[in-house]
Amino acid sequence: MTTQEKLIRNKLSLLELAEYLKNVSEACKINGVSRQHFYDIRKAYEEEGLEGLREKSRRKPCIKNRVAPEVEESVIRMAYEYPAYGQARTSNELRKNGTLISSGGVRSIWLRHGLETFKKRLSFLEEKAAKEGIVYTEAQLAALESAKRERESSPDEIETAHPGYLISQDTFYVGYLKGVGRIYQQTVVDTYSSIAFAKVYTAKVPVTAADALNDKVLPFFEQQAIPVLRVLTDRGTEYCGSPDKHPYQLYLQLNEIDHTKTKVRSPQTNGICERFHQTILNEFYRIAFRKKIYGDLETLQTDLDGYMNHYNHERTHQGKRCQGRTPMQTFIDGKRYFAQKNLNDLVAA
Repeated sequence: MTTQEKLIRNKLSLLELAEYLKNVSEACKINGVSRQHFYDIRKAYEEEGLEGLREKSRRKPCIKNRVAPEVEESVIRMAYEYPAYGQARTSNELRKNGTLISSGGVRSIWLRHGLETFKKRLSFLEEKAAKEGIVYTEAQLAALESAKRERESSPDEIETAHPGYLISQDTFYVGYLKGVGRIYQQTVVDTYSSIAFAKVYTAKVPVTAADALNDKVLPFFEQQAIPVLRVLTDRGTEYCGSPDKHPYQLYLQLNEIDHTKTKVRSPQTNGICERFHQTILNEFYRIAFRKKIYGDLETLQTDLDGYMNHYNHERTHQGKRCQGRTPMQTFIDGKRYFAQKNLNDLVAA
């Protein structure tokens, strides 16, 4: 029970005691309050109900110090369109469009409109979308109500010198789709630039792990003329097995990619993928499943590709190397480090 709720309960108890005793003076004496205080409480309760018993802040807002109405409107619109964005990311995204406001300013606007938490912003999205005629199933609404953001510990520091130096791969269980089955996502993240790739499957097997690299990852790096040197995975059966029989191991050997595994029972070693899974869950899946009922894997993959394009090319990233840039900008800037390393290797040879 919050402090506010306790205060409301105490005020109600005072009113109920006076009603029971039929004596205001005696009720005030027992509770140690003045008669005037009692009458103020009763008046507020009669006029506003329980809301009237809430403690009111005596601070008066200084309207002249607030941001311009168009800036406040932009912040509210961003909360509706991207409810999973935090205050720092919202500030960075608005800055891209020429709207200058600090992360603290974003939070102040959220507080005024009751949008300071992810759950409240999702509720705001639901209410606004409902007014526009979008109908949700009971299961989707129940999932929304029970959604909670999980706090992730910061990933361990990873040694990475340039794009392609080390990619991180992991399997993410998305959920169960009626008529489709269990959905698994193969995730690959470049540890230097945070550029990411994702593909969904109905099975968690070595072939799908290799297919994600073959279909999404290596073609991109070949187009950028950057080789993938090493991959980091956990010790799941889709990644580990006999080197001469396991499809994923054979694929890595064929493409001359070294394989590094996480420590036993230490999934946080691959924390960069874990953190991305939290992001894509909040920013894509939880919102997409509210808006559409997916009946096949292809439609889900199409929408997922659209989000990944936004993630890599438009969405600002708060990581150590990105520092407010998009992953693609960080990747392009990091290519010169790869060029320098190659030049140094040639000189040394």
